[in-house]
Amino acid sequence: MKRILIVEDEPRLAQLEADYLQAAGFAGTILADGLAVVPWLRQHGADLVLLDLMLPGRDGLELCREIRSFSTVPIIMVTARIEEIDRLLGLELGADDYICKPFSPREMVARVKAVLRRLQPPAPTPNGHSLALDPGQFRVRAGSREAELTAVEFELLQALHRQPGRIFSRQQLMDLIYPDQRIVSDRTIDSHIKKLRKKLAELLPEKEVIHSVYGAGYRYENPD
Repeated sequence: MKRILIVEDEPRLAQLEADYLQAAGFAGTILADGLAVVPWLRQHGADLVLLDLMLPGRDGLELCREIRSFSTVPIIMVTARIEEIDRLLGLELGADDYICKPFSPREMVARVKAVLRRLQPPAPTPNGHSLALDPGQFRVRAGSREAELTAVEFELLQALHRQPGRIFSRQQLMDLIYPDQRIVSDRTIDSHIKKLRKKLAELLPEKEVIHSVYGAGYRYENPD
């Protein structure tokens, strides 16, 4: 049974989250004080953290930063703030997703399942060709080999890896990688893809996993 740490100082909401998670087959633990989170995680661990942004003791962004210094546990930020900067900052600090209050408990459970499913390492194939992505450290592994990626390279690989076979245009990739709508050119994406391919070639010398589609963009193919 997957263990979910619910960090929420609104008792009724915290209990509602715990009840829905339990009904979905998860074990939930509730903490209301930000100061208790890090010691609890270090002692007990968790499979995922639902982390409220506004907490007594320590705020969620500060906690997210510290948790990422010692753990790659998936983190879903929960916030009543709608400012884009808060969302982006939370993700840049290492959060895997965010939910805005008010939200449906069913949506919350769906997000938890989606994050756990997305971050679960794929089962290795007989030839050891599967890629395993580590979002906490921006690393990718194939068998016993490992490569360290930049944040942008990891975001690109993760976006393509999530939907094998789908063709992403350069504009779609730019929108995913640069949600702040900064001005970048197609050549920027091409440059990052080139460097990413070079690192993947060192892991899988005989496999090409990122394919160029002439006039359309790029697609990822599982290296089986």
